[in-house]
Amino acid sequence: MLYQLHEFQRAMLSPLTAWAQAASKSFANPASPLAYVPGATRLSAGYELLYRLGKDYEKPEFNLHQIVKDGHNIPIIEQAIIEKPFCRLMRFKRFADDSDAVTQLKDEPVVLVCAPLSGHHATLLRDTVRTLLQDHKVYLTDWIDARMVPLEAGEFRLDDYVAYIQEFIRHIGAKNLHVISVCQPTVPVLAAISLMASRGEDTPRTMTMMGGPIDARKSPTSVNSLATQHSHQWFENNVIFTVPPNYPGVGRKVYPGFLQHTGFVAMNPERHAASHWDFYQSLLRGDEDDAEAHRRFYDEYNAVLDMDADYYLDTIRVVFQDFNLAEGTWDVSGERVRPQDITKTALFTIEGELDDISGDGQTYAAHDLCTGIPEKDKRHFTAEKCGHYGIFSGRRWRTIIYPQLRDFILEHNKVAKVVKEKVEA
Repeated sequence: MLYQLHEFQRAMLSPLTAWAQAASKSFANPASPLAYVPGATRLSAGYELLYRLGKDYEKPEFNLHQIVKDGHNIPIIEQAIIEKPFCRLMRFKRFADDSDAVTQLKDEPVVLVCAPLSGHHATLLRDTVRTLLQDHKVYLTDWIDARMVPLEAGEFRLDDYVAYIQEFIRHIGAKNLHVISVCQPTVPVLAAISLMASRGEDTPRTMTMMGGPIDARKSPTSVNSLATQHSHQWFENNVIFTVPPNYPGVGRKVYPGFLQHTGFVAMNPERHAASHWDFYQSLLRGDEDDAEAHRRFYDEYNAVLDMDADYYLDTIRVVFQDFNLAEGTWDVSGERVRPQDITKTALFTIEGELDDISGDGQTYAAHDLCTGIPEKDKRHFTAEKCGHYGIFSGRRWRTIIYPQLRDFILEHNKVAKVVKEKVEA
């Protein structure tokens, strides 16, 4: 019933937000006589704030059309390589006309970025992808909003997530692949690579895990506490709802994105209130750069997706309640997950000093599990004064974290290239 009430509220607010948007433009447009009434700037700013607080936020575009590399404009084309019911494997393909540039692009490392399936769309990693494209061929998991997946497409569980990652790794080619997982996917990605290693399959050259709950018992955050304070049945009875008839996934049980978004905001309500007030003040001052930065951030932050109920409940139980990966008791489709079987994949873990979602040591725990990886192939970095989102987006990501990640990948990519040349010789 809650989902239906939410949709009713959206329908009721739609005329109000449309009117607020029109009113804001009317008081700001120099061609409008309303722009010259006393207090027009204040009225315009207030109406725009009202519009943005009430509007619907759809999935944003990646808008990665080109990068500048070594003084050259490199066009970027988005390609859907594999389309599954709940995920698309995307490639951001780079093009160049100069033969030397083409050769350089072809020789650069291949990375698979595993985006979180935890409320936000994969576009949250836009800055991550844009930065990686400077030196890498980039693939990305683009998860589908569960309310858009018809019931006949079947169920989706955490085991299916692991299977998707394995399929993507095999398709791209594991031998020269570098896998980067951000937040939530660190757990299923480690499971996927562990199972491949246990079967004797090729595994990626490196795996980088950024701010994820490998062992959520370490430095528990409010996110972890919520999961441990309530039973599995409580989550099933209180946060799982049915998709209403106005979506392709009508009848599917989901954890709605609007509930997840409410949880995000509730973690730092004062910060969000201050941000909206600052936005209003920027509009009054005519500071369009600050105002546009606010719009870009909240266009992304407020755009959320639904998660299939089976997947969400599996994640709560396996990751945050039973700690199956850390305990060594996780079975995926009947196979035991054994990170200690990984021997040929280098490990890099990254944490943020101020991360309030994945606490200190939760990601580093991967080192204790992956005992088969030589110590020389392990690395850890804690980014000072860096929160959760700063690990993969923003100035600290671009100037401090990315250079270390780039060098780690390049180091192990060169090792692979040398080995290949020796074998061919």
